[in-house]
Amino acid sequence: MDFEKILQELKKSLISLFSDKFSEFSQESKKDIELFLNDSKDKLERWTSLLAQGKLTVEDFEWLVKSQKDLFQMKALQAAGISKISLGHFKNKVLNTIVSTIKTLIF
Repeated sequence: MDFEKILQELKKSLISLFSDKFSEFSQESKKDIELFLNDSKDKLERWTSLLAQGKLTVEDFEWLVKSQKDLFQMKALQAAGISKISLGHFKNKVLNTIVSTIKTLIF
């Protein structure tokens, strides 16, 4: 399993998700995505490896990824005045995208 390829695919998927929802902030949001993925990289790599080895269930993997929600700041969108409710819903979409992308790539 090449986690760097998985990380690149995650970046691509998340940038696309941001562009679809907040196209006017795509450049600033890209920095937020990269910061979040860099901060979470070690954990995501460990959890992905455990999932691929069958030592972690999909449900446990999803729970672990979603536990990172508060680390995802989305400063560009907050500065732009996007409501906290909208940001919360969007964070959930981001985390679901991470889970589904990783599941697709390793199974």
